[in-house]
Formats: sequence, structure tokens, C-alpha cells
Amino acid sequence: MITKDIDTVVPAVPVPVADEPPQRPGKRRRAWDEAPRWQIYVPLGVYLLFTLIPFYWILLFALRKPGSTSLVPWPMTFEHFEKVWNERSFGTYFENSVYVGVATLFMTTLVALAGGYALARFDFKIKRAFMLALLCSQFVPGALLLVPLFQIFAELQMINSLGSVIIAETVFQLPLSMILISGFIRNVPYSLEEAAWVDGCNRFTGFRVVVLPLLRPGLIAVGSFAFVHSWNHFLFALMFLSNQDKQTIPVGLNSLMSADSVDLGALAAGGIIAAVPVVIVFAFIQKWLITGFSAGAVKG
Repeated sequence: MITKDIDTVVPAVPVPVADEPPQRPGKRRRAWDEAPRWQIYVPLGVYLLFTLIPFYWILLFALRKPGSTSLVPWPMTFEHFEKVWNERSFGTYFENSVYVGVATLFMTTLVALAGGYALARFDFKIKRAFMLALLCSQFVPGALLLVPLFQIFAELQMINSLGSVIIAETVFQLPLSMILISGFIRNVPYSLEEAAWVDGCNRFTGFRVVVLPLLRPGLIAVGSFAFVHSWNHFLFALMFLSNQDKQTIPVGLNSLMSADSVDLGALAAGGIIAAVPVVIVFAFIQKWLITGFSAGAVKG
């Protein structure tokens, strides 16, 4: 007869564990959670004051009465705005700046789109050298281009024409715009274009139907950058435009300052007129602008 020993199972004695404070699921402890609140809000408040005080100061000079020294623009007056808009021809300057900015936007975006597509989708022998030349051109200040551009426009009889400023601004903006657009296009998978070709599209149709809609954030970023730069640029408009009815807002602001005196109220009102369109544009396109620049900065 065979017998089997049966092992006795001894139950494990539980080890006491110290109680831990309950934590929220998914809550991660961060280093700055331990910092006192004043260490965060005080620097931010100082920076906010440093940023907003100049804006308040320009509003103060633009809205208070001439000769007043009050630190509060009350009672408010729009006399300075009427003066610069009617007497100082800022209405004409504004129209010229809008024309130059919109034309520069479209020309820069169109040419940069074609050049950026070539850089992103085609390989050629001097591609690296061409990209290096585009990058190096960003180190050349615009003042060095004044003499050759002036001679070229003089030969073409384009001096004192808005077209000369538009061409100069477009040439100045193209290198950076082409580099950004090429980065946007590289982020679009090449297989999407190949699928369009299989479906019967040619290269241009495939690009227009498949790739172009995906480039909307990048195109908005490049176009807005070109518009703002041409809107604020002073040097080209000063050198190529001499007639008052052809000048832009930066040149108009410069005309408000003379060697003997400066009309601070009119200058402040003109500065607000120049800044408001740019602020409105950025308020509407800020989402696309951030998305576009972050997408173009990443190598695909």
C-alpha cells in the first residue's frame, strides 16, 4: 500500500505597509507645483507692465487734447486722428500700404510655392548649393540692395512707382518663404501624389487637388509674414517713392517728425492707424500662423 505525505500549507503573514496619501489618477507631480505663487506671478506681472505701458502711452498721446499733461485721456478727443487722416494724407498712405502689402503677399506666396515644390520634390545637382545661397542671402541687409535695385528700376523707368516697392519686397521675402514652403511640402507624404497620378491626374492637377489643401496653414504663415514685413518696411518705400501720393504709412510717419519739432499727438495717432490692421490680421490668423510655423520648422 502506497502512502503520500500531504504538505501542510502555512498561510503567509501580511506585512504591514505604511499608509500612502491618495493620489489622483493620471496626476503627475511637477517641479513648479512646489514653487510659491508669487515667484510665478510677480515676474509675469512685471513683464506685462513692461509690455503694456508703451501701448498706454501711445493711446494717451493720441486721445488726449493738445497741450494737456494729464495721465488719463479724459475727455477723449479724436482730433489727432482727423488731422493725420485728412491733413497729413494718411488715407492715401493707408491705401498705398494695403496695395503694396496685398500684392507682395500674393506674389511672394505664388513664387515661393513653385520654388518650394521644386526644392521639396526634385533632386538636381546644385540643390545643396542653391539652398545654401538662399540661407546666406538672409544675412544680407536690405540697405546693401538699394543701389543695384535703384539702378535696375531706373533703367526700367519704375522709380516713383508702387510696382518697384512690390518687386523689391517680393525679392527680399522670397528666400525665407521658399525655405519654409519646401519644409511644409516635405511633410506631405509623397504617396498621396502618387495615388492621384494613378487615378489619372497629372502632376499639376494632383498638386492642386491633393497637396495644396494640406498647405493652407503654411501658406497663411508665409503670406502673413510677407504682408506684415512689407507693411512695416520703411527703406524701400523711402528710396523708390518721392511723390506724396505714392508713399506708404512708414514714410508718412517719418514725415510727421521734423528737425525743429515733433507733433506727438499726430505721431501717436498715425502709429495706431498703422498698427491696427496688423493686430486685426494676427487676431484672425494666429491659430494658422502657429500651426504653419511649427510644421515648417520640422524636417519631414
